[in-house]
Amino acid sequence: MIWTVELAATLEEAPWPATREELIEWAERNGCPQQVIDNLYELDEEDDSPYENIEEIWPDYIMKEDFFHGEDDDGFDYDDV
Repeated sequence: MIWTVELAATLEEAPWPATREELIEWAERNGCPQQVIDNLYELDEEDDSPYENIEEIWPDYIMKEDFFHGEDDDGFDYDDV
């Protein structure tokens, strides 16, 4: 399973909480990259409990709120991801 910030960001608008199957269906319907869909298929099939957010799938995910920068900062622009 390979996650990048860009791939994981495609799931921000997913209908959380959601089961593995619901996430796969949503990703396919919404045209997520194939790597995202492949990653979701690799999640544990046996555990049918819903995931509350992307951090339960990829704990290293960087949320928009995790960036501590001022409005005048010319650094990383999360919205470009």
